Amino acid sequence: MKTTKLITLVVTIALGLFILIPNLSWAADDGATIYKAKCAACHGADAAGKPAAKIPSLISEDGKKASDDAIAKSINTTAKHPAGVKALPADDVKAVVAYIRSLQK
Repeated sequence: MKTTKLITLVVTIALGLFILIPNLSWAADDGATIYKAKCAACHGADAAGKPAAKIPSLISEDGKKASDDAIAKSINTTAKHPAGVKALPADDVKAVVAYIRSLQK
């Protein structure tokens, strides 16, 4: 009887972790996911920006000409970016830059 309860508890915990772990914030995110969560609200899902609000397009000719390092620096230093964007880890910034490059094609 106690063994059955113990096995049930262990299986329940394992199942819960199996479902929960991929959704944790520290789990690896790809550039598209990060972009959609942190950038798309302002720059748009297609990265076209909002000229009326003076939000630059990331797929414009200027955006295409910018180096990866320049885009990464812009992500971390632009005054209008919220703190959550400025605090992105370097790996996440690289993933976002790679995603932006994929949108520019």
